[in-house]
Amino acid sequence: MPEKSNRRTVMEHFNPILGHETTGPKFITCGEIMLRLTPPNYEKLRMATNFEASYGGSEANIALALANLGVDSTFFSVVPNNSLGKSAVRWLRSNDVHCTPMILTEPDETPSNRLGTYYLETGYGIRPSKVIYDRKHSAITEYDFSGLDLDELLDGFDWLHLSGITPALAPNCRQLVLSSLKAARAKGMTISFDGNFRSSLWAWEQARDFCTLCLPYIDVLLGIEPYHLWRDESDHSKGDVKDGVSLQPTYEQQDRIFQAFVARYPNLRVIARHVRYVHSGSENSLKAFMWYEGHTFESRLFTFTILDRVGGGDAFASGLIYAMLHGDRPLDMLNFAVASSVLKHTIHGDANLIDDAGGIRNLMNMNYDIKR
Repeated sequence: MPEKSNRRTVMEHFNPILGHETTGPKFITCGEIMLRLTPPNYEKLRMATNFEASYGGSEANIALALANLGVDSTFFSVVPNNSLGKSAVRWLRSNDVHCTPMILTEPDETPSNRLGTYYLETGYGIRPSKVIYDRKHSAITEYDFSGLDLDELLDGFDWLHLSGITPALAPNCRQLVLSSLKAARAKGMTISFDGNFRSSLWAWEQARDFCTLCLPYIDVLLGIEPYHLWRDESDHSKGDVKDGVSLQPTYEQQDRIFQAFVARYPNLRVIARHVRYVHSGSENSLKAFMWYEGHTFESRLFTFTILDRVGGGDAFASGLIYAMLHGDRPLDMLNFAVASSVLKHTIHGDANLIDDAGGIRNLMNMNYDIKR
């Protein structure tokens, strides 16, 4: 770890749900955690006079969702050593996420010493939601990771999850992601990766170029973009295998794409992506496809009313990881992931705060009765 770590706040590695001694798989993820500010009652930002404050971020959401379901879950990030940064860590710890490796920095380490922020204008009916980011020069983008001992950071963990959001933030974050992938692969960890393209953070081709570099290290791929999957590696003018395929593909189209990924990258053990059907800003349907052990599976279709859409993709990812860690059957894994995402749409905030896997299984079995 960097020499400056002596100023880091030390957190106890303890999950009240699990107790001090844990025997199951240990999960870790790395990324940015942000302050989220939302006008209440579906108000537009230009009308707001007050905001509801919470915290979130793709990787943090996944760590929190898994911890709530009883998985030994750790989050690594860099936040400023001030009230905002400490509050973000406190929020994670209150949801049983281990924060032992978190780095809390001073202005001499991260000059702007900021916690990234985003504003969410929640959609209603035909009006879609809108996000405005204020995360430039956040602490994680200014921190020098060159002294970080990744072998030490990842020691003792079984599963590493990363996303395409972190490398979009800054060059130091891109290097952190690539180095983490290589270190985790050398340790024989299971690695999951969600491309999670954000057009406000980087260009489409830039995202595809970088995320394609990550593919040889990945075991569990979440989503099929942003990656290059050229029909002919020697002649890119022939296009990408995914070109022309609808955002709501048929089973045959999705199976063909999955097969092309696996043929090019045989290290991939699982590929999963959810498919969204938008009926309005308040009503959507979800289903998903997954390639596993040579077969493509298709989930049930769920239609639901939306309370808060943010974090739905993260809930899908955490649901799939949870089901895989627990050895569910392939189709059950997929339906559990979709049901987890659907339930997140009924919860305020970024994270899926479901702490009962049985509730998710009830939904995946279309059981809406009151639990007594």
